Amino acid sequence: MWMVALWSGVLGYLMKGLIMSRSRVKGFGWLFLLFLSGNFLVSNAYAETDVIKDILKRGELRVAVQSQGPPMSFIDKKGQRAGFVIDVISMMAQDMSVELKILDYDWKGLIPAVLSKKADFLAADMTPTPKRALVLNFTDPYTFVDIVLYSKTSAPFKKWQDACDKKFTIGVVQGSSNVGVLRKKCGAAKIKEFSGGAAAVAVAINTKRVDAGITVRNEAESTVEDFANLHILAGAITRDPLCFATRSNEWHLLQWMNNYFTFIRADGRLDRLIDYWMSGTSWKQDH
Repeated sequence: MWMVALWSGVLGYLMKGLIMSRSRVKGFGWLFLLFLSGNFLVSNAYAETDVIKDILKRGELRVAVQSQGPPMSFIDKKGQRAGFVIDVISMMAQDMSVELKILDYDWKGLIPAVLSKKADFLAADMTPTPKRALVLNFTDPYTFVDIVLYSKTSAPFKKWQDACDKKFTIGVVQGSSNVGVLRKKCGAAKIKEFSGGAAAVAVAINTKRVDAGITVRNEAESTVEDFANLHILAGAITRDPLCFATRSNEWHLLQWMNNYFTFIRADGRLDRLIDYWMSGTSWKQDH
């Protein structure tokens, strides 16, 4: 940042001179000089904080992921990391020619990990919201997913609207945007948040601490396979975009990630990963 401070002083001196001789600068000339000086400072400020340069210099890409979130990110039956986002960020690191460092967090720890600069960005099935966008820059959506409710097969629910009653409590992953979805679409029901991912919510349903849970459809399909007494309620409560995210000032990294999704969509890799990980549960045979 020393360069920015130096040029701030130099430009401040020049601007003082311009102000004193403003009458000599006619028409749009004054505004043009003002624009150039401001634009120079902004561009240099971003250049000083370009995390892409840091990644290449250190030879390591640092990514925050949710550690208990199959099929997006999880430890499989072989003890290996697996999931949609693991495959994507592994390809990213390989195409950057750097090593990959994966940082595990509960859902509520993903955003703080990025803001504290422990991670360069977060890779998850995260939905952008106006509140999150105050502190993060989100990529363009890499896909869209249905948000659904699920419950015990013995519960008195057939469609998701049946659970939206003050008599019932719906479990949700702590810090998830689905808390807002429930308040907006299913406001009569009580809400209880859980750390530990969708598995913790499923256990809460089975132990009767909540009556239903909410998550993305592909995660719900995986959960009901693991818990035979659970089923997905009819209908989707909403349909959400899924994105990666980085800090609000990391425009170069944001543009690189958007370009990367464009590249792997064009060459077919993104669609193959979405089909494998997010269209059914056949991935469980391998993991």
